[in-house]
Amino acid sequence: MTRDPLFDDLDLADLARRPGIKWRHAGPGNVAAWVADMDFAPPQPVTDAMVRLIEGGDLGYPEWLLVGTPLREAFAARMGARYGWDVPAGEVREHTDLIQGVQMVLHLATSPGDGVAVHTPCYPPFLATVEEMGRKRVDVPVRRTADGWDPNLAALDDAASGCRVLLLVNPHNPTGRVLTRDELAAVADIAHRHDLLVISDEIHAELVHAPHLHVPFASLGAHVAARTVTLNSASKAFNLAGLHCAVGHWGPPQLRARLDAHPSELFGGVSSLSVVATLAAWEHGDEWQRRLREVLRRNRDRVAAWLARRGGDDPLPEATYLYWFAARTLELRADDVVGVVTRDARVRLDGGPGFGSGHEGMLRLNLATAEPVLDELLRRLDTLRG
Repeated sequence: MTRDPLFDDLDLADLARRPGIKWRHAGPGNVAAWVADMDFAPPQPVTDAMVRLIEGGDLGYPEWLLVGTPLREAFAARMGARYGWDVPAGEVREHTDLIQGVQMVLHLATSPGDGVAVHTPCYPPFLATVEEMGRKRVDVPVRRTADGWDPNLAALDDAASGCRVLLLVNPHNPTGRVLTRDELAAVADIAHRHDLLVISDEIHAELVHAPHLHVPFASLGAHVAARTVTLNSASKAFNLAGLHCAVGHWGPPQLRARLDAHPSELFGGVSSLSVVATLAAWEHGDEWQRRLREVLRRNRDRVAAWLARRGGDDPLPEATYLYWFAARTLELRADDVVGVVTRDARVRLDGGPGFGSGHEGMLRLNLATAEPVLDELLRRLDTLRG
């Protein structure tokens, strides 16, 4: 596709002056492609909605503190329109982010020492959360096959016998794998036989590349929804992570009642700005997102072609704007591959053991940036020669 000025007119020097963690902590003179923020400004309707709220002068306590935010109805409508999933709005709750949602579920439904199964590699804060809360992390390594990343359902079945919870990340971060309906049905069968509570992280659901399709896990049936807490947010699909706003569909009635029995202030809540921004994204951001997905697919294919030229054969991400690949493609064998790439190529990637044991030689590249920035990033990586 041709350049899209909405996303491709970004200057490396301007990006480097941004105050957020992605660029501020990449290191001076380095290209930032590590933390999972996009470099793109959010849709204009999102900005306009926040400006209207501020200029209206009302940043006091919102009315919805008494009745729940309008996000509940909006999320239910979006799930129905996009996936045909009938979500009762009364079962939806707000969270500041997905990590908070995971922590709330573990706090309310488990005890220290309970097993939590998780596919690895995995988003590092999830792994850290399980350990910091004193739960027993049970890794289920995904398998590399000729067809791509495989969820290793046999290993999950074995691991589930010693677990209380399955933390399911679909679409998967960092591999970009999208589970099929049949695979999800098999996961649901495992969860049923082992009586697992499922926390389903679906934050990348709206960034799936055709022909793949996202299937919400809880949409498989009422019996699946009744043991599942589905967590989602507009933060990845519209680049709003700093606003701290997420939603959760709490399918298990007893667990939802336990949540509601706690004082609402105990876990903290979402802000007025985050709510109006999320609503604006969901209601008016679809055309922006359509163009975004074209840019992300173009960038993904560009990275895939570059890796292939260097002899890489890692599976193509089916979703997200993250690319998980072996450091050997860069002719690196060092223990600290992230540090070597940062030092020698002046590119900050993510990866390594933080994503789980056995992944020391893997890297994660964030490709959600402008075309010229991505070109410079790949040019710098090309300078690495062992």
